[in-house]
Amino acid sequence: MALKNLLVHLDTGSRAAERLALAVRLAERHQARLTGVFGQLAEAHRVGVVADWPPAVYADAAAASRTAFSSAAGSLRDAEWIDLNRGGEDEILHRLGALATYFDMTVVGQHEDSVRRIVPADLAGHVCSASGRPVLVVPYAGHFPDVGRRPMFAWSESASAARALEDGLTLVTTDADALVLYAYEREQRSEFAERALAHLKSHGVAAQFEPFALEDETMMDVLLNFASDHGADLMTLGLTGRASLSLFDRGRPKPTLRELTVPVLCAC
Repeated sequence: MALKNLLVHLDTGSRAAERLALAVRLAERHQARLTGVFGQLAEAHRVGVVADWPPAVYADAAAASRTAFSSAAGSLRDAEWIDLNRGGEDEILHRLGALATYFDMTVVGQHEDSVRRIVPADLAGHVCSASGRPVLVVPYAGHFPDVGRRPMFAWSESASAARALEDGLTLVTTDADALVLYAYEREQRSEFAERALAHLKSHGVAAQFEPFALEDETMMDVLLNFASDHGADLMTLGLTGRASLSLFDRGRPKPTLRELTVPVLCAC
């Protein structure tokens, strides 16, 4: 898939600038069109039973976002800022999920429990499942000027993991040092799993294969440990679907996007 039409979600959070800078970098690298969409929780101003939208605080925040986007994306040939123009949680989820269907990829922020909530907590997962498009989730901590030089592919024989790997190839650089992490239940290793390396090689990506037999570890611990050891700047992760050899079978808890510490390209 060529990355030619990119969407980035914007708000007044402290990480919006980091997210936008990465989106601009990706747009520059791929000569892609970039659209910034502003949207965050807000209540209409009410006088008695009459509701007035947008309230001044939302309008001011949207104006500031537009200015910041224009400044950051000024180097791009094709860039646009738009406003979701809704403040309700369900409205934001519905409108952003629908909008994302028109783009090759959407960049969103990771939810952080410790700060005041300005967007729906499940924004990333909803956009992924509602749009059917890949979503790049940028962590709420850390600096990520670019992604794709040290990717880690979290592999399982599931449809969503395959989609995540394929979509992630778009972000991988030509000189990438890649890792394929294949975690499996003991005695349940697939004879085909290592073929992921041949697939990546056919796309010009050299990768190391790392099989890991699960015992008492949680999948989250395994993902975080291998990502840290590899120095990963990108992880691909399938979020849905079951297969007999899936990462998340047999009652193991699924990792959540709130816990991961590197940018995650997820597919549903």
